[in-house]
Amino acid sequence: MKISLIQMNSQPDRAHNLAEAKRLMQEAVSLDRPDLIVLPEHFDWSGGTLDQKCNAADAIPGGAAYRMLQTFSEQNRVAIHAGSILERTAASDRIYNSTVVFNALGEEVGIYRKIHLFDITAPDGKKYLESATVAPGKDILIYELNGLRIGCAICYDLRFSRLFDQLATHGVDIFVLPAAFTMQTGKDHWEVLCRARAIEFQAYFVACGQWGSYPAPDGETRQTYGNSLICDPWGQVTARASDKVCVTSARIDPERLHAVRALIPMSSHRVDLHDVSLTVARDKTERLANVL
Repeated sequence: MKISLIQMNSQPDRAHNLAEAKRLMQEAVSLDRPDLIVLPEHFDWSGGTLDQKCNAADAIPGGAAYRMLQTFSEQNRVAIHAGSILERTAASDRIYNSTVVFNALGEEVGIYRKIHLFDITAPDGKKYLESATVAPGKDILIYELNGLRIGCAICYDLRFSRLFDQLATHGVDIFVLPAAFTMQTGKDHWEVLCRARAIEFQAYFVACGQWGSYPAPDGETRQTYGNSLICDPWGQVTARASDKVCVTSARIDPERLHAVRALIPMSSHRVDLHDVSLTVARDKTERLANVL
């Protein structure tokens, strides 16, 4: 199976972003003929003020991004893992950060809404507060394509191994992670975490990121890290995007999955830790210091 990653530099301009996504997807189809196209997080809208972000949220199904992807998928007979779309629903005052997956017939396969929200202070002091506008999802999504099982996650989810552990218990062969990693965290943690997830769960890891600058809610300019990549289940990086808006493609080899899992049969060695007891040993040196 061949996968094409679409690395973008999305802005607070939906028409521009959708045109760029369509152009790059057409390039992937024309040159690489992939089975699956993966878009980055926030491919339809990135940056701007909080009000602009909320107002940009669109309907799933029925919104402009949804319709464009569905039509492209059907016309080009290619499956699309649609990064993430800002989703408006009647169920919440906040919006969702949502992945939509289409099969090669243009049919919606499923929706994954980002579970872990990015509320952090970066090393340079910049604050990110995703939960101010975004509600967390509550469900995981696994879908099948070409005989392989694919598990969904988005950006900050990468840091929470329990999510990938849960996906792995259901036999996932490929993790797909659309992202918009910051430059500061990306340069230190992006590749390390992607490779770690591939190694510890013996699955391919497909990570598709935003690259370049965008206007932030505080009026400053922020940078995303890019470096979209694919790791094999041994943790080797088999494809990596350049520092630019581009298409990067690679093949997924089921035989590589079988070979790695046969060499180190972790699934048969994994212990259910709910069945083990816990002992917390008290530090006796503190008591000794009190006596002395």
